[in-house]
Amino acid sequence: MTYITGIGPAIAEQICEATNIDRARRVNDLSDAEILTIREFIDANLTVEGDLRRETQMNIKRLMDLGCYRGLRHRRNLPVRGQRTHTNARTRKGPAKAIAGKKK
Repeated sequence: MTYITGIGPAIAEQICEATNIDRARRVNDLSDAEILTIREFIDANLTVEGDLRRETQMNIKRLMDLGCYRGLRHRRNLPVRGQRTHTNARTRKGPAKAIAGKKK
């Protein structure tokens, strides 16, 4: 179940407990009725896949519209959670850009 966005190992275990399904069983071994109960439980209690992605994007957009510090960092495509940017941060900033006249 963890291949679904928004469901990790802990949540998958909670789903198995709530639906009374052995957590050691594989998905292809489950009956249609068991899959239906799992699907109904997820729909009723969790936000997953597209809805979760949309909610996350709306939260980021809200921060950017407010103009708060985190929103500004998102807008400038820089690290948001206090990491250093003098060195590193290449994943967020992209490949290094050469600066003309820097060599001595």
